[in-house]
Amino acid sequence: MNPWPLIHSSLSRYRLSAIAFVLLVAAGVSLSVAIVSQERALRAGSARAADRFDLIVAAPGSRTDALLTGVFLRPGSGSLLKPALTAALLNDHTAEFVSPLAFGDSYRGEPVIGIVSALVAHLSGPLAEGRIFAARNEAVVGAASLLKLGQSFHPAHGAHPGKDQAEFDHDADPHGVTLTVVGRMQPTGSPWDRAVTVPVELVWSLHDLPAGHAPPSQQLGPPFDPAYTPGIPAAVVRTDNLENAYKLRRAYTSSEAMAFFPAEALIQLYSVLGDMRQLVGLLALVTQALVLLSIVASVFILFRLLMPQFVTLRALGATRRYIFAIAWGFTSLLIGVGVVFGLAGSYVLSFAISAWLARLTGVTLEPTLGQGEFMLALSVLAVGLALATLPAWRMQRQTLSVAMKTY
Repeated sequence: MNPWPLIHSSLSRYRLSAIAFVLLVAAGVSLSVAIVSQERALRAGSARAADRFDLIVAAPGSRTDALLTGVFLRPGSGSLLKPALTAALLNDHTAEFVSPLAFGDSYRGEPVIGIVSALVAHLSGPLAEGRIFAARNEAVVGAASLLKLGQSFHPAHGAHPGKDQAEFDHDADPHGVTLTVVGRMQPTGSPWDRAVTVPVELVWSLHDLPAGHAPPSQQLGPPFDPAYTPGIPAAVVRTDNLENAYKLRRAYTSSEAMAFFPAEALIQLYSVLGDMRQLVGLLALVTQALVLLSIVASVFILFRLLMPQFVTLRALGATRRYIFAIAWGFTSLLIGVGVVFGLAGSYVLSFAISAWLARLTGVTLEPTLGQGEFMLALSVLAVGLALATLPAWRMQRQTLSVAMKTY
């Protein structure tokens, strides 16, 4: 006998309860799979953001802090390289170019960073709009900046995140200089898409520091005059080949400086993410187990409503195997549909979380569902199908006489 007509009839009669069960399974699967996929998306996105940074030189301290400051533009509290070392580094001809990173200003939440023009060309390639800055009062903005080509603005001391124009004008402490946007970079998939890049000489002069060149020179970029070069928090070094990269790494690793490849610091971050992934994975499995157990417990309750139908079937001569097939099929179908909808929901949820994280960190994330996510969903399905045998087994274990007296 075919159990499907009775399963379909039961689902139709108790469709609201069935939908609730499906949504419960789908929610658990979606959340677990989305969290696992985000961990991989964060790894890929952060590696892609750091890919264009060959070598970073900073004052001795935490590599992770220097990475977060130089690549991901997070505010740091590290010390500065000594001026003499800064000048030697910026003028080192072993590198293709060395760009200082000068922080401290912003415009409506967008960091204003002092660099050399070579770094703009390296990060962006051909600009999306305009040209590279050629004077100290010019700026090139990232692809996601709110500033428009040709727009003038006043940078301000410190960071002012989340400010609209009126709040920024009221609360900020603007410098007495007007900058004009002359170019926009191509998207980089990194926090630099929100940055406002200006000549480093401007940032130095705005903070009452030597501007890298003997006054009244308006020169931009190298060579920098050692007598007029201040200390910097970090520098980005671009090399022609791997041999020069290692040579520079050795040369600037001392008691006064540290030089490292961004991948070295990313590995440390990934190790932390790996520990977090194991913890999140364990929590996801526990969550799934609780969801499945709650589904089975709820189905036990629902089956009490269906019991009169099963008793009638038994009285009409239905075998225990047929009763088992109906009960198991009913529960399995709910769990199977829930897992399918959960996978679909996890894809949507992954993009929603990625969009939120991208706004928060500036790192472009591209979530995907890989083998690990599908294996997690399949494991939930397998456990669910196994647990579905419990109410089915209980159904067919009761004798007809006992079932008729009870129900």
